[in-house]
Formats: sequence, structure tokens, C-alpha cells
Amino acid sequence: MSPADGTIAGMESPLPAFDPGSDADAGITAAAALLAQGRLVGLPTETVYGLAADARNPEAVRAIFTLKQRPADHPLIVHIGSVEELHAWAAAVPPAALALARAFWPGPLTLVLPARPDVPRVVTGGLDTVALRMPAHPIALALLRRFGRGVAAPSANRHLHVSPTTAEHVRAEFGDALPLVLDGGPCTVGIESTIVDVSTDPPRILRPGRISAAEIAACLQRDVDLRPAAGTRSPGLMKRHYSPRAAVVCAPPAAVQTQVEACLARGLRTAQLSALPPAVAHPALLWLDAGNSVETRMQRLYALLREADARGAEVIVAELPEGDGTAEALRDRLLRAAGQGSVPSS
Repeated sequence: MSPADGTIAGMESPLPAFDPGSDADAGITAAAALLAQGRLVGLPTETVYGLAADARNPEAVRAIFTLKQRPADHPLIVHIGSVEELHAWAAAVPPAALALARAFWPGPLTLVLPARPDVPRVVTGGLDTVALRMPAHPIALALLRRFGRGVAAPSANRHLHVSPTTAEHVRAEFGDALPLVLDGGPCTVGIESTIVDVSTDPPRILRPGRISAAEIAACLQRDVDLRPAAGTRSPGLMKRHYSPRAAVVCAPPAAVQTQVEACLARGLRTAQLSALPPAVAHPALLWLDAGNSVETRMQRLYALLREADARGAEVIVAELPEGDGTAEALRDRLLRAAGQGSVPSS
């Protein structure tokens, strides 16, 4: 793959071009055939790897819930290959939805819209809305265009477990239960998409992500609600989510060392997930280099949580990032990994 001229909306990294003559093209042809047969495939996106099924095939979509062990009333995100496909799934597409799609697609933004009557209820979790996204990954887009229909694709992991950001993570999660995992390399964003409900007025952010609330408000030139309404059902809203086997303790930067020392004093094998290395060495202490920028920390987060499990950590002390914007999305994922849910920034 070679760099294309465009960039992912809201991001600095280029979106690579897809080479139709590559080995990946053969994989895409095989994946499209499997989807047409009602089978599941592992799909790379820029956010996390997805567990993809034909979104128009209710039995195939039910297989997602079975394999993930996911509650059947949880709505799924339908991935589409163009802005124009919004109208195939949404009963109405308000100007706000078109503005956001044109500004941030392809990219890590999901739009919730009123569903057309023919959208399978298993996709919407029984709701009258449907969640739609156009991913910014060349393999995902090539598959969507080859297949010719939308695919339902939640993260390719067991329910509540850490999301996968490499093909190896997906294979470790499901083994031979998946006939094919398309390998698109490590995910460049590394956390799930921002979800915006544009079926309401004003639009409401249901899940924070790489596209910040400020960017969305600037695009729409209006304020947006920053919290889901009580009782909202949307991907990523459970208090405990994205969780490794190890316990997770979140702490502001100034308190990380104190929390690490407390865990070590209890005889726990401890992983420190932080930008700076531990102040002292200890045989039971593992440092996970989170990186300095929020974007790097997002991209590394899930891989490092999985590494902590693989290396036998019993507890992970995670440094909470400070600041607004995309830092809030990273805080959200860390707090949910710890089972604390998300808390507003001050």
C-alpha cells in the first residue's frame, strides 16, 4: 500500500491507498464470499478490529452475539462504504448528520439516526434508531465496496473484554471460531469511535472518542449535549467495559507512585501504565510505556492492557490523562476498564 493524497478527517495520518493486485485483495474476495454465506470475519478498522457480518442477514448478525456472548439488546454499528449509503439505512438524514459525515468520514465517528423500517431489529437492539459509520481503513473500505452492503461489526472480542487492535488479538480471542481474519496491521486510532446521536435536537454525544466534542460543536456551529440521557442504550456505555483479567486502578499522575507502592506492599504483581517509568525498580513491577501524547496513549492502550495480562500482572495502575478534548475519551476507557464508568472532566 502507498500513501494517498487525502487524510483521515480530524487526523494527521494519511489514509493509505489499496492495491487491488495485492495479497490483501485475495483476502477481501474471500471475506466478501464468506459474508455472503452468512459467515463472520475479522475486519481491521482504524479504531479497533471488528467482528463483521452481513447487516441485512439477521441470522448472521445473531451469530455475532453468540460468539461475543453479548446481550441481544445491545445495538450494533453498521459500517458502510460511502456517505450516500446513509439513505439505505436511515429513515431521515438531517443536515447535522450530513455535515458531520462530510467533515469526518471516513473516520472514527458513528452517527445514530432514525432507522428505516427494513433495518433488522437484531441490528438495532430493538430500538427505532440505527448507528452508522464509514471506517477510515483501506481494507475495510475495499471489503465494504466489494461486498456491496453494510456490515455489522462490533469489536472482535468477548463481551466486556479488552478490544483488539491487531489481527493477532482477534485470533487469540476466537481461535478457529472465525474462518478468516483480515490483517490490516495495528489500528492507528486504537479506541472505539465517537458516537453522536443526531436523531435528537440538540445532537448528543453518547460515547467519547478520537473526534472530540469541541470538533463536533465547531462543525455544527452549535452546542451539543455531552452526556447520554438516562436509560440510553449504545455501544460502550456499560460501567465496566474494555476490561483485562488484571484489576485496574486509575490514578492522576501525582498519585501513581503511591498506588504502585501500595499494590507492591500487598505482594501483588503490578503493572504501571504511565508516560514516565517507575521511580524505583522492583522485581514484581512491570512498566508499560503509555507514551507521551494522548494520541499515542490511545493507540497503545488496549495492546498494553493485553500485554499486562500476558505477563501475569495481577493489578494495573493506570495514569489518567489530564486535559479536555481527546483526553476525555482516554479517561473514559481507562475508568470503564477499572469498572468505575466515565466521569466528567472538571
